[in-house]
Amino acid sequence: MSLVTHVQQRALKNPDKIAYHFMGKDTTYAEFNQSVERFAAALKSLGVEKGDNIGFLLGNSPHFLISLYASMRLGATAVPINPIYTPDEISYIVKNSDAKAIIALDAFIPLVEKAAGVFSSVENYIICETDPTTAEKLAALPSLLKPKVKSFTYLISTPAEAVPLVDVDSDDTAIILYTSGTTGHPKGAMLTFDNIYSNARDVAEYLNFSTDDRIVATLPVFHVFALTVVVNAPLLMGATILLVPRFSPQEVFQIIKEQKATVFAGVPTMFNFLYQFPEGKVEDFSTIRLAISGGSSLPVALLHNFEDKFKVRISEGYGLSEASPVTCFNPIDRDRKAGSIGTSIVNVENKVVNELGEEVPVGEVGELIVRGPNVMKGYYKMPEETENAIRNGWLYTGDLARQDEEGYFYIVDRKKDMIIVGGYNVYPREVEEVLFAHPGIVEAAVIGVPDPNFGEEVLAFVVKKDESLTEEQLHDYCAEKLAKYKIPKSIEFLEELPKNTTGKILRRTLKPTSKTK
Repeated sequence: MSLVTHVQQRALKNPDKIAYHFMGKDTTYAEFNQSVERFAAALKSLGVEKGDNIGFLLGNSPHFLISLYASMRLGATAVPINPIYTPDEISYIVKNSDAKAIIALDAFIPLVEKAAGVFSSVENYIICETDPTTAEKLAALPSLLKPKVKSFTYLISTPAEAVPLVDVDSDDTAIILYTSGTTGHPKGAMLTFDNIYSNARDVAEYLNFSTDDRIVATLPVFHVFALTVVVNAPLLMGATILLVPRFSPQEVFQIIKEQKATVFAGVPTMFNFLYQFPEGKVEDFSTIRLAISGGSSLPVALLHNFEDKFKVRISEGYGLSEASPVTCFNPIDRDRKAGSIGTSIVNVENKVVNELGEEVPVGEVGELIVRGPNVMKGYYKMPEETENAIRNGWLYTGDLARQDEEGYFYIVDRKKDMIIVGGYNVYPREVEEVLFAHPGIVEAAVIGVPDPNFGEEVLAFVVKKDESLTEEQLHDYCAEKLAKYKIPKSIEFLEELPKNTTGKILRRTLKPTSKTK
């Protein structure tokens, strides 16, 4: 069985069931499957074959869903690209991935023009029209580029025989997801057809997804968290995706209320914005049976505040691109433990090890490693990095964690983010949790900076809602709750913290000002 096969079956057995809702329009499983079949036929007519890599410059739109499932139907490999990357970042991914074709929204025509001059290997640029003026923009393209540019609307509306579903091996690559990369260029995690199918299946089972669920998809669907939890798992179960073009608290509350959503998935920043939204009311979440948090650690204070305000339980989980992504979730049929990422999902093993790869005793901190059918087969064209990441069948995550006696895991911090002050380990998340619990703070991030006496010192960046709050007051507050070496030596106030497209705070882009150097 495959994800594409399941959609086909849903179209046959329950053709009128709504597959997704977008911008006020419902699309049934029959209509979705027909679009997938037609676009697959169009791609085949353009020369796309099994094993070819196809770049996606697509945001949260039906074009993404159709393109993804059409690619899988042909046995091709989807390469989702973050559309707000810089031209240089996009160029690197397109070139590194050996993309044979690029499917892009019309908003990215300028990027396509630039790319065309760089990548002679890209045979087709398929433009998805969303703007009435797109035809004029396409007509104005340079003559050398025009033969390569195709219209998504024309391709999908042109009658064509449905191409048969291409047979693929479970180990064939379905998706290449480029990790954000903390150092150097991003790495392309190769996820197989079995990887993405098994993780969608196991997440759906663990979270008890059903055909009656209506799942809000406001997370960017080109990101692995959304790809599995709000796209593939719902479609596998015959549920309905409520596709939202971009995140805004007002739009989220509105679609939950209007569409009677049952599941909301977001990153901590989204939960914070929803909590802070002045017009948010408990009835806005009254139909939600399950709220899911992932992408980064959810501050415990925010978890409790959100649950108290909206009377809905948040289940926090954990994953990474290299694991398709989910490895842990707080179970919905047992206690949810605040601050925990939960227990291993079905068919996936997690354990905490020391530097020698030996499992550490319960309660001790070590590196989290993962094994299961969801673990990638490797990084694209990077054999050395693959060997370093996957050892003896285990994926080394680079995250520091501990496990309690009931099998619940807790992320302590990124291994690379740990701060060492005078020989003592300081985990940024521990300090951030303390700061986040302060009623005058909206959000906080902590990094380590060089110190001539202690090696490193703790520096905090804070967004405050209480304008009268001072650095001295926060120092006193931290002194009551943290050991002396963990207290931020300096605190900088910012208007906002830098974040990526999923809302994850980018610690590594934070730099001390001259005041703290």
